Amino acid sequence: MKGKIKALVVVLIASLLASCQRDVYMYTSFREPADGGLQYLYSEDGYSWTAIDGIFLKPELGEQKIMRDPSMVRGKDGVYHLVWTIGWQGNEGIGYASSKDLIHWENKKIVPVMAHEETTVNIWAPELFYDEDEDRFIIIWASTIPERFPKGEEEERNNHRMYYTTTKDFETFTETKLFADPGFSIIDAVIVKKDKNDYVLVLKDNTRPNRNLKVAFADNPLGPYEQVSEPYTGFKTEGPSVVKLDDEWLIYFDSYGTMSYEAVSTTDFKTFKNANDKISVPKGHKHGTIFKASKKDLEKLLKEQK
Repeated sequence: MKGKIKALVVVLIASLLASCQRDVYMYTSFREPADGGLQYLYSEDGYSWTAIDGIFLKPELGEQKIMRDPSMVRGKDGVYHLVWTIGWQGNEGIGYASSKDLIHWENKKIVPVMAHEETTVNIWAPELFYDEDEDRFIIIWASTIPERFPKGEEEERNNHRMYYTTTKDFETFTETKLFADPGFSIIDAVIVKKDKNDYVLVLKDNTRPNRNLKVAFADNPLGPYEQVSEPYTGFKTEGPSVVKLDDEWLIYFDSYGTMSYEAVSTTDFKTFKNANDKISVPKGHKHGTIFKASKKDLEKLLKEQK
């Protein structure tokens, strides 16, 4: 009997420790007019989100001192890496910082990803993706270089294409190259690894008549992404963030035309279902990315909130 009780205690302790150490979902966030800084939401299930009070990194980089579109990835070593938009216009670069606990930040700097293109109009919505097969981070973003691409109905200063660089240590970066040119103005793109050698690019068609979300497909995280889908969201939608929940993918997005935050679910990125009745997002949240954090780090954040 004593042996059984001891074994049961060991199982209970192990279960408690596992519960304390499990990851939670976090959502990077900002509030308009984007001069406040980095904020967070958290969730146990990926559907219902709670805001954490406070600013956890102020926008001190760049001339315009803003922080939009914060994108976060946790590396294999547990370090969190953050990139963000530092200005509405110009080619200064993108913001970068790293943290071990989501509170204290190091290595804050501007990465001058478009310095070689003097006529660059903007550098918007950088997005981080960790390529585990190559053990590298891929950063993608949208920029306009006037007179570079056919523009259709777009003005020259609003005709975006996606660019990229890669890094292993956020100290040295590969040469900036064109990432995606689907034949139309594209922003707010997110790389999703669906399966081995099966990647999806969730993107915004930013052409004036559309301004909605689509997907494209590739067998490599760097593309080329092809077979662009029909839109699966309405007019004036942007800022997708994707999370895998059990057997389905949930794509959150900012429906700025209706002033609401919405989501669709999919199992194959070919058919999409409205998931608004499943989600709860705090009012005022503006799009960032969803990532996983340790529960220990979340508990520290909750103690720090103001």
